[in-house]
Amino acid sequence: MLAKRIIPCLDVRDGRVVKGTNFTGLRDISDPVELARYYNDSGADELVFYDITASAEGRKLFTDILRRTAAEVFIPLTVGGGINTVDDFDRVLKCGADKVSVNSGAIANPALIGEAAKKYGDQCVVLSMDVKRVDGRFRVFAKGGREDTGLDALEWAARGVGDGAGEIVLNSIDTDGVKQGFDLEMLDALAARVSVPIIASGGAGNMEHFAELFAHPGIDAGLAASIFHSRQVDIRELKRFLCSKGVEMRI
Repeated sequence: MLAKRIIPCLDVRDGRVVKGTNFTGLRDISDPVELARYYNDSGADELVFYDITASAEGRKLFTDILRRTAAEVFIPLTVGGGINTVDDFDRVLKCGADKVSVNSGAIANPALIGEAAKKYGDQCVVLSMDVKRVDGRFRVFAKGGREDTGLDALEWAARGVGDGAGEIVLNSIDTDGVKQGFDLEMLDALAARVSVPIIASGGAGNMEHFAELFAHPGIDAGLAASIFHSRQVDIRELKRFLCSKGVEMRI
């Protein structure tokens, strides 16, 4: 059995880490370079860096702060935000990313996933989806959760994997920042449709929520931000707790 992964997330706006609820009400948290250093030393399995306003503002990802952040981590680093072309993949990888997360860019140009996978390999391409319930269906949102694309999330995920995405991050807008648990219904539906690793994002409020998450087959990693940023949950303690529940972890 493969070990499950614990992944902190840095949502970066204007060079600072921020956090909100349901993708709104963003508040300043910390410096991304300092947080990256902390997570590298705290037992995190991987780190995610999102330039969360790059797509909405129609600009490239800020590479200066990314380079400084990447220099602090020796665990796999996934980077997203403003990824619209294969050249954007190249630029971010040269800044120190190990994997590149694409969301709005793939919605605008679905061929991007296949082009990037062909050049860099499936393992480098992460399809990130911001998903919200609309009329009882799971719908994909773009531009940092601002724009309803009308796309069915499960169909979009299956298409992305078919085109070469090697991993999926499912960001539930409904549970983001609420701290009442991961969106297990949404995650189960996704796991039934795709066979690549799934990273669950949105809703973690305590250690028990991760135990509940990993009791569901097909979920490979739990991603969270505020409970780690605030030191409410210590990653090493979380891993020991999960091991005690029979979850395979890297300690």
